[in-house]
Amino acid sequence: MKILVTGGAGFIGSAVIRLAVSRGHQVVNLDALTYAACLENVAAVAQDPGYAFEHADIRDRAALDRIFAGHRPDAVMHLAAESHVDRSIDGPGDFVETNITGTYNMLEAARSFWVSQGRPAGFRFHHISTDEVFGSLPDDPTVKFTETTPYDPRSPYSASKAASDHLVRAWHETYGLPVVLTNCSNNYGPYHFPEKLVPVIILNALAGKPLPIYGNGLNIRDWLYVEDHADALLLVLKQGRVGRSYNIGGENERSNIDLVKTLCTILDDLRPRVGGSYAQQITFVADRPGHDARYAIEPARIRDELGWRPSVTIEEGLRKTVQWYLANEDWWQPLLNRQGVGHRLGAGG
Repeated sequence: MKILVTGGAGFIGSAVIRLAVSRGHQVVNLDALTYAACLENVAAVAQDPGYAFEHADIRDRAALDRIFAGHRPDAVMHLAAESHVDRSIDGPGDFVETNITGTYNMLEAARSFWVSQGRPAGFRFHHISTDEVFGSLPDDPTVKFTETTPYDPRSPYSASKAASDHLVRAWHETYGLPVVLTNCSNNYGPYHFPEKLVPVIILNALAGKPLPIYGNGLNIRDWLYVEDHADALLLVLKQGRVGRSYNIGGENERSNIDLVKTLCTILDDLRPRVGGSYAQQITFVADRPGHDARYAIEPARIRDELGWRPSVTIEEGLRKTVQWYLANEDWWQPLLNRQGVGHRLGAGG
């Protein structure tokens, strides 16, 4: 299968590409190489004869048409998106243009190509989204997001992803474009750009800096190891029912404060800190505006229909992640100089 992956130089997209190439798929990586992209993420497969890279922006329809015509993919995995909630608070326009208009362009380019090829039944447009479109959950472990949970986005980021989800469903219902959708919980793991919580905590800890936790630290997230997520995404692409959505969760709910304390314990073991635990660096800071209290996914559909479950616990995945960052300073050190990294964003001022 030849798969066109948008955003393939990013965190999740690169994990998908590494796994897809290892399984013998041909992959075309379409990426605009914005601030969070890094081609080093796919260096391990860049010389594979089945891999190709296209430097293009999903807001550029002419470029998309050229890429579809030139590579003739069997499937699309659409991951390209602005994804950092704090940045969406400071600059929502980029999120509207990329996540909504860019997805519209991808849908139209894919539809045009699909029609030109005679509407092949095996073609797929897989749209990858987030559980944040569902809003916030109460502190009740029996209540979780399902595929039928009403949308209730609270941030510019989640609103833009909700809009893109609706576009994808509309293109299926109106034009018959064969689509599948997935909504995932919080990802973590190797190659995570150092502005998200897990890499921020690891790298600040190693640098002796404060470990910032928003509000009281009791916000709860379900954590999904990125390589597990990549495996689930390829499974949905291959076996998911057309027009259907699948929630992908890690089955690992943790409060932010508990997650950070777990990371500190792992770091204490793997890279002991002079003078005590890394937990001494924990610092509570002003909360993010509109900070959702809890996300949690009920993954029954993907488990029952496709037989998928995550392979690692949060403790196993975090240890793997810390070990990776300790061994790959050459990857993350240059990224610390990129725009906005290491600074508080999204304070809402």
